[in-house]
Amino acid sequence: MAATSHRFTASDGVEIAWHELGDANRPPLVLIHGLFSNARINWIKYGHAAAIAATGARVIMPDLRAHGDSDAPREAAAYPHDVLARDIEELVAHLDLGDHDLGGFSLGARTTARLVVRGARPRRAILAGMGLEGLAGWSGRQAFFLDAIDRFDRVKPGDAHYMTVQFMKTMKVDRVAAAHLLGSFADTQPDDLAAFAMPAAVVCGRDDRDNGDPQALVDALPDATLYEVPGTHMSSVTKPELGQAIADFLAA
Repeated sequence: MAATSHRFTASDGVEIAWHELGDANRPPLVLIHGLFSNARINWIKYGHAAAIAATGARVIMPDLRAHGDSDAPREAAAYPHDVLARDIEELVAHLDLGDHDLGGFSLGARTTARLVVRGARPRRAILAGMGLEGLAGWSGRQAFFLDAIDRFDRVKPGDAHYMTVQFMKTMKVDRVAAAHLLGSFADTQPDDLAAFAMPAAVVCGRDDRDNGDPQALVDALPDATLYEVPGTHMSSVTKPELGQAIADFLAA
């Protein structure tokens, strides 16, 4: 089964793309990709969406603004505080999803947390590629990515920014749009996690501590389970165990 692709217009006129796999009559899961990636790379290419759809889920995978097939406006006004969470809220309303599951990887996990803090109440939540510090400590990560953008053409092999820059080049990231987007992210503090009244899965690579300690995040959530998968922050996305862990959580 191949994924289908669609678009809708957000409230500010920005066109947002989303991709879907699975039976449209089955329970929906909104699954959000990571920073500088897109739905096809994060969820479709390595079979994660197919593994999840095989459990009977309808997998809905947006391309965040400034990513993938979605618009990447270059005006700062297009990136207000928490805009990614607002876009997902509008997509959920556009699709009239009602009860649904919600999750994401890295930036997608941050966005999932923001949605819950803003009032979303999915049946179940998935925070992948994320630790406790990654939700509340965005300023340091933001500085890292802004520095990568600023030094984009000067980064050499061995530099701490090298892999990030290479990934941005591969994904053809618009650096002007990306810099604006990085400033729109909001932190989610540990006390905010009380809003996660639903069961949650924390799915993280055994060698991934880019966003902090996943066990600390499990401990801070009211009802969470840790699913360890092989790999680092970058490589875990390529491992079938990532999608299978999400599928196992949803099927439990």
